[in-house]
Amino acid sequence: MTCCGCGPEQTASLERKTLRILLAINGAMFVGELLAGLLADSTGLLADSLDMLADASVYGIALHAVRGDIKHQSSAASASGMLQILLGTGVLVEALRRFYSGSNPASAFMMASGAVALVANVVCVLLIYKHRAGGIHMRASWIFSANDVIANLGVIVSGALVMALGSRLPDLLIGVLIAIVVVRGGARILVETRKAGGGSAAT
Repeated sequence: MTCCGCGPEQTASLERKTLRILLAINGAMFVGELLAGLLADSTGLLADSLDMLADASVYGIALHAVRGDIKHQSSAASASGMLQILLGTGVLVEALRRFYSGSNPASAFMMASGAVALVANVVCVLLIYKHRAGGIHMRASWIFSANDVIANLGVIVSGALVMALGSRLPDLLIGVLIAIVVVRGGARILVETRKAGGGSAAT
């Protein structure tokens, strides 16, 4: 249940409305950050854009699961967790490739894009906050939204370090760290799902 004290139907309606907004924000930010990452030659921004794509998928799956039972919601959350792990692993591979092949990240562009993404994700966190104690699909959405804020701050800091040090290493490092956060978030969702499944089986 959410903190609104609503009945099941009202709660489901509020969740659907929130998830649609979150899906729209993250879908738009994925496209924006992907383009920014390519233009800025930034591993951090590319990693953050894939994180946005993973989150958009999470919200889409959660939206589909709102009307389902606990088993349906757990299946949706498991799928989103595995998606996060796959995308995070892909970012790690890309960071390794760029480490050996070279890159030239544009620090100012990184910081500006990271700041826009931070504002978008703070809005997402505020929207999802009241649903964080809901079903497993909503708890998954809360975890991913909170992780995003950390990732955005990391991109901004790494952009500043690229500018100050004249080195591409901070950008590569934040790309790797974001990937680890994504993988960790996915693993955490799988653990939560397993716990929820065990709890429902016990009842």
